Amino acid sequence: MNKEDQHLIESRLSSELVLDGGFLKVKRDQVLLPSGNQSQREFILHPGAVLIIPMLDNGNLLLERQFRYPLNRVFVELPAGKIDPDEDLLFTGQRELLEETGYVAKEWMYLGHQHPCIGYSDEVIHMFLAKGLEERDTNFDEDEAIELFEASLDDCLQMVATQQITDGKTVLALMYVEKYLQGIWPALSLHE
Repeated sequence: MNKEDQHLIESRLSSELVLDGGFLKVKRDQVLLPSGNQSQREFILHPGAVLIIPMLDNGNLLLERQFRYPLNRVFVELPAGKIDPDEDLLFTGQRELLEETGYVAKEWMYLGHQHPCIGYSDEVIHMFLAKGLEERDTNFDEDEAIELFEASLDDCLQMVATQQITDGKTVLALMYVEKYLQGIWPALSLHE
């Protein structure tokens, strides 16, 4: 935490677990505000996730169409999945890529992480570019129905512009990979 941010910090006074749903947990904390007043914060605890940007040898990206129940519609997304307890981030990416797409990758570049829901969740999503793809068999989770398709990065960005891709983690990852491929942003170390 930066010294210059100290005047913005809230302090937890008490904490209660409101819901333990297995995958997600909901907490309600009482906090002391910088002003000296007290308030309440409700938020979701999330195990974190890894998003994969699978790039085929022809330069196209591999995307998914998947129904998302909370919004009752099909979304276009990049493959992603939650991190299991004590699981290495790269292993999570490799596992999820194989499970959701049926591919393995020879090259993995870490592009960084994002915090998609800072107002109500502690979720962190780590982003990897995966290249040198080799097709294997998919191993969808029993509760997943996924349709795969490929598109160029330019087509993906056009889908963002025309609101065909509105999934926040996918939109941000497409921006990251565009900057990386242009040589503007470097790949990062997992420990940065």
